[in-house]
Amino acid sequence: MHRLFRKSWLFFSLAAVSLGSFSCSKDGDGDGVVLFSIEDDRALGDQVAHQTDSLMRVNPAQYGRLLERSSNAAAYAALDNVVNKVLNSGKLTYRTEFPWDVKIVQKDEKNAFATPGGHIYVYTGLIKYLDREAELAGVIGHEIAHADRRHTTKQLQTQYGIEFLLSLVLGDNSNQLVQIAAGLGQLKFSRDDESEADKYSVIYLAPTEYSCDGAAGFFIKAQSEGASNPPTFLSTHPNPDNRISAIQTQAQSLNCQNKAASDANLNKLKSLL
Repeated sequence: MHRLFRKSWLFFSLAAVSLGSFSCSKDGDGDGVVLFSIEDDRALGDQVAHQTDSLMRVNPAQYGRLLERSSNAAAYAALDNVVNKVLNSGKLTYRTEFPWDVKIVQKDEKNAFATPGGHIYVYTGLIKYLDREAELAGVIGHEIAHADRRHTTKQLQTQYGIEFLLSLVLGDNSNQLVQIAAGLGQLKFSRDDESEADKYSVIYLAPTEYSCDGAAGFFIKAQSEGASNPPTFLSTHPNPDNRISAIQTQAQSLNCQNKAASDANLNKLKSLL
């Protein structure tokens, strides 16, 4: 009965879209709209995350090995100490609506990505690359922003179409779900979405103990190493040249930089990976 109701709702919503009457949410820069409800955003994210986990368990050589919480409790405790400070900053729009599950992927690649609905994956290559805990908080804040500002959903909607994504929510097109999960780590966002994720990383960190321009530290280090071997996170996120300046300007406007936070959680996490 529930599935029949959801199918009826699907066709109703699609008809409403065609008539221009469907209620939709715009992102902060107004360069697109999300035609998904928050409930469907979460449902899609749960399915994508489940499929992503499965790919990592079945084929870790290609996708990286998912570090399970049950057997890596100390590492996750250190990571959660950082993540929860960002999540509990009071600045997220969907803090209680999304599950906000941050997972560690053992792969020597400097990358991180977010599914719709708040599932986030951080590679060990990126964690080991960072020098300060504020940088880790800043990068995580950036990925949280992609989910909280619904950039990932909007980009998937643009790429696949609203009808197709809603069919995934209903449990159809399982083979295509594998394709989406396999490509999520390389999903390219618009310049406006990247700028907004950087901006909200600063906003999320502002009330915390971390210097709110923490994400800039990652970009500074990456730029200093030149373009011969750019980190995946940098090479798949466009227009890095102005991002340091924009992050630092935002931090200055909020007067939340230059905080002397401990690096104990990051150092413990790195030692356990």
